[in-house]
Amino acid sequence: MQKREDRLSAIKNHPGVSILIIGAGINGIGTFRDLALQGVDVVMIDRGDYCSGASSASSHMVHGGIRYLENGEFRLVREAIQERNRLIENAPHLVKPLPTTFPIFKWFSGLLNAPLKFFGLLERPSERGAIVIKIGMILYDYYTRRQKTVPKHVFRNRKESIALFPFLNKDIIFTATYFDGGMPSPERIAIELLKDAVDENDRAIPLNYVSLVSAEENTVTLKDEISGEILQMQPKIVVNAAGPWIDLVNHSMGKETHFISGTKGSHLILDHPELRQAIGDHEFFFENKDGRIVLIFPLQDKVMIGTSDLRVEDPDNVVITDEEVDYFFEMIKRVFPTIKVDRSQIVYSFSGVRPLQSTKAGTTGQISRDHVIQILEPGELLDFPLFSLVGGKWTSFRAFSEQATNLVLKRLGIHRTVFTGGLQIGGSKNYPGSLFEKEEYFKNLLKTYPIGQERLEQLFDLYGTKVEELLRKYGSEVAKMLESTPVISAGEIKYILTEEDVIHLDDLLLRRTMLAKLGKLSPDSIREIASLCAKILNWPNQRTSEEIDRFTNLLKLKHKIYANSFISG
Repeated sequence: MQKREDRLSAIKNHPGVSILIIGAGINGIGTFRDLALQGVDVVMIDRGDYCSGASSASSHMVHGGIRYLENGEFRLVREAIQERNRLIENAPHLVKPLPTTFPIFKWFSGLLNAPLKFFGLLERPSERGAIVIKIGMILYDYYTRRQKTVPKHVFRNRKESIALFPFLNKDIIFTATYFDGGMPSPERIAIELLKDAVDENDRAIPLNYVSLVSAEENTVTLKDEISGEILQMQPKIVVNAAGPWIDLVNHSMGKETHFISGTKGSHLILDHPELRQAIGDHEFFFENKDGRIVLIFPLQDKVMIGTSDLRVEDPDNVVITDEEVDYFFEMIKRVFPTIKVDRSQIVYSFSGVRPLQSTKAGTTGQISRDHVIQILEPGELLDFPLFSLVGGKWTSFRAFSEQATNLVLKRLGIHRTVFTGGLQIGGSKNYPGSLFEKEEYFKNLLKTYPIGQERLEQLFDLYGTKVEELLRKYGSEVAKMLESTPVISAGEIKYILTEEDVIHLDDLLLRRTMLAKLGKLSPDSIREIASLCAKILNWPNQRTSEEIDRFTNLLKLKHKIYANSFISG
């Protein structure tokens, strides 16, 4: 990727551009990548880091949305299942099949949910019973029958379920296991998509920490949040991919819209070996007594708990509340009643806002997760069309991006030349397809580079075949782990800092890596990593101190690290 100052200079020297994308969440990045692959000149900006808003607050699932069947959203489920399978196939190092188990406590409950929803007579769905879940899973299997990327569902009776999951509530009558996908680090998928775009098209320019100021006639005014410099561009089309902030962005361009009806979703990450052992490699995906679908998710050696679904007006200031924490703890008791949880086990929390379509739906769970493109044609104030990408979900970002790109290409009079449905992402290119091929691949790398088998496997799970580039550039430094944080090496950090557009310390610790999310940091490790950043990114001493303060304040204010945190240690 070009240096940031070179990309800024390119914009200043050539302010005219075919497409300006505002917002670098997954919808913006997906559309940026698709347009770049078609050879279009495109600039993407975000007032923060890439994938730092709603897209960083996902439930880490790549899923078809089995519960959307009850809303009658069959097209959405079919599309999402197909896209789930594509992600498992196109990014196998970052998205893997995830056995998902549904504990079932009733036989017939929920049979009338769908018809009552259809007639608007159901405010809150009743708990789904065995028959409803069985029907849903049969439909789920039917939609995925051709791709055969994941196995079919399995129903188990109480005895079989307790034998497999000994800590499970003895009041269950069945468990049902089906497969979705797990993505432990959504942010890394976003970064690999972005890097693919710029590798293919030198007229594709991404810029984090550049904000929209205003727009008038044919000109959009931007601000570099790092230097404070004001920039101006003249795009042919603007794509608003700002997620929960779509209406606010449109307002800044003089257009009053009400496209978004956001809901807040919060998650906890626990260091709880007993709970981690209880779920094994399965995600538990189930229904609390209030009808809310919740989850217990295996996140490496930790456990992620989520998610809430609360209407919010301000997407900038969402954080987890004590009430949400209590709700999650009570939810765990419903499935694993003998396992105790408390706040001392929390290593991280995060909240975000789902950019859902504006609706008058009675409950948040009834708001559609589908996507739509709202087009404001040129006219009063603005001389260019404004496309707002409303709604959507992580799983189906590629399909949504394809839809947006097709509309843009049509306006530009350009024919699509590259189709992304079967296109490998980042480190999945030339990925070994069988166990034998993987063993041979590893054998060749181990002959060349001074690194052990276990360490190579760790890196391969994170970077896929990009591990070759990492080892070629920093081989001797990749094998040696940091003293303060023996889960990452100086070589990895240098690779990320030079290749992945890191501006702030939190970009590295919250999004390019999972160090903060998994509770792997300490005061010493933060200082050691900040010192490495200072050397590579040429930070003066004062900047380094400011970055440490910025990061620790973010942990306190946005992620509500509790008393067991290193911050208070």
